[in-house]
Amino acid sequence: MSTHLYTDAEDGLVLTTKGSTSFHYSFGFLPKEERVAIRTVYAFARRIDDIVDEDPSLDPEVILKKRQRLQWWRAEIEAMYAPSNVPRKTSIEALGVVVRRFAIPKQYLLAIIDGCERDLVQRRYETFAELKEYCYSVASVVGLISIEIFGYRHEETRQYAINLGYALQLTNILRDVKQDKDRGYIYIPKEDLDRFKYTEEDLKAEIYDERFVDLMQFQAQRARDCYHQARALLRPDERMTMVAAEIMDAIYYRLLEKIELKDYRVFTHRIRVNAVHKIVTALRIWLGSKLFVKRLR
Repeated sequence: MSTHLYTDAEDGLVLTTKGSTSFHYSFGFLPKEERVAIRTVYAFARRIDDIVDEDPSLDPEVILKKRQRLQWWRAEIEAMYAPSNVPRKTSIEALGVVVRRFAIPKQYLLAIIDGCERDLVQRRYETFAELKEYCYSVASVVGLISIEIFGYRHEETRQYAINLGYALQLTNILRDVKQDKDRGYIYIPKEDLDRFKYTEEDLKAEIYDERFVDLMQFQAQRARDCYHQARALLRPDERMTMVAAEIMDAIYYRLLEKIELKDYRVFTHRIRVNAVHKIVTALRIWLGSKLFVKRLR
């Protein structure tokens, strides 16, 4: 599924929602206005991520061009929030409509750009605390924008979105160990590699042994803890409002379980949740939320 939103006037590239089908299954149950808004925000985040990821070269000229393109987006966002701003037909006006309708804070959009740009200058992380900062910018902030669109009631829901963002991104990191390594990135913190005496060279050589399994189990438990922390913060009367987020939670949690069931054999194939399971999960969560809300009444 791909939804055309607008053309990037800076480089002539089309911004679409082409990407993770998990998001499409999650958004499908939202009211139309919220569904269009969240897909627009997701498309923006994907576009920024694609600018950074489309060429992993370390060539200074390539990196400079990417940073210039990211700066173009920053300038467009700044203009969007300027006091004199009026609705205009620009390359990001679809995003501007969402910003005005749902009062999305400017710092959230800029944080996404900053987080993605970090990949241009940092390919290793010394500590989990450092990695967590990255996860906040590229995942948790998207969650914070999402709950503004969904319309949350409780302050705890903000921390719910932050923790769920951590959980989803950490799950992605586990799934994509090989793909990230092949692009030159290692997101598993060095302090964790050291803890299990598994080196960066071992990872590059795709050595699968007891050390690697123990290392991955440690990472998986950290992600699992984030899921549980998020769920503990979601108030009962917020469940229907956050149904799309709960669907994302369930699909990605199943992905985490599959990685564990495959004994972390991420070097041999990319582990996925099939489409049928995603559809069934989405229906189960949506129907469960409606029944839960009905009982509350």
